[in-house]
Amino acid sequence: MDRPPLRDFLEIPYDKLEEMNLAAKQQRLARAPADKIRDERQKYLADERRIKAVTVCFTDLEGRFHMLDYDKKFLLGSSDNLTFDGSSIRGFSQQAESDLRLAVDWNAFYWLPADIFGPGKVLVFGLVEERDGRPYHADMRTRLKNYTDALFERDNTVAHVSNEIEGFLFRGRDAERQYHLSGQFEFLSTGGYYHSLPGDGLRRFIDASAEVQRSLGFANEKDHPEVAPSQFEMNYSYTEACIAADQVQLYKLICRQVAQQMDMTASFLPKPVTGVNGSGMHTNISLTRGGCNLFWDPNGEDQLSALGWNFIDRILANANDICLVLNSSVNAYRRLDPHYEAPNQIKASAINRGAMIRIPLANEKSARIEVRSIAPDSNPYRAIYTLLRTGLE
Repeated sequence: MDRPPLRDFLEIPYDKLEEMNLAAKQQRLARAPADKIRDERQKYLADERRIKAVTVCFTDLEGRFHMLDYDKKFLLGSSDNLTFDGSSIRGFSQQAESDLRLAVDWNAFYWLPADIFGPGKVLVFGLVEERDGRPYHADMRTRLKNYTDALFERDNTVAHVSNEIEGFLFRGRDAERQYHLSGQFEFLSTGGYYHSLPGDGLRRFIDASAEVQRSLGFANEKDHPEVAPSQFEMNYSYTEACIAADQVQLYKLICRQVAQQMDMTASFLPKPVTGVNGSGMHTNISLTRGGCNLFWDPNGEDQLSALGWNFIDRILANANDICLVLNSSVNAYRRLDPHYEAPNQIKASAINRGAMIRIPLANEKSARIEVRSIAPDSNPYRAIYTLLRTGLE
């Protein structure tokens, strides 16, 4: 006799996931009222019986991505009183003042592919708060969100960002943790830039990771092997600054999880191997107001507006100081070697890829600056926040 399944958890096809996540992203871009979005999401969770857990995420000061899984019923009843031990998070509170609050940012809500994250789960970003509900000073996501919200409220200025995140794929699980035993990383592919067979391991990893990103509403554009052996990059469209930083964290999470399922390791160390190119996180920035790109000037130098050049000048003038934010690990400085196409010159150029800032060939829609000296292990919220404040103030 047939029995009903013991478990019936939510599994959504990839094309439907993409549709749902793009719609949620559009609500966020349109700045729909936060209370309206909260009510919609909570009603959805209450009505959808096949969801068992909600993953709430936040990022510590150094850029590590932390996740807590809450039982759905508990979250719905306690979302205004979530707490965690901040003293266990590097860069957060001391042991004597450990408790912090975690507020749910219902606008940053994602439906997840069940084959990667498990069935019956959704994900939402959190905002870290003090015990009394004030924004926590070390939560850079809150700082970036509040700053970009203030820009928009002041004169409808929107900061757009897109990140080009490079990484390496190594054989074996947990290759970084096992390095002290083996003393080496084993490349999966030696094909190099744009070159891989359709069915080789690196290509299969890139294809699988890009499919997951697409399902989460990243609006993918292209993906390919990079210059160094077993190196990859997956590109997706620009978006509002805080969404872009969220996507950086999700990009790295997706790559690591897909790699682990294939018995590999996705590494975002800037320079894990000597003698080859390192990995960067080139960050493209533009400002718009009323749909008009404020960095575009067809008659400006390199077709960049005076505002765009002033933005660049401020970043270059403070380059030595902000380099501590953009490259916050010792390994990040090992990448900045001029022999391996790394940016190590404090200047801007339309053609020199050794410059800290590049002005890409563009048109009215795509005019932007590209800050090339950012490492992929940096805190994306802190890096983008620093660049925006430095460039504008």
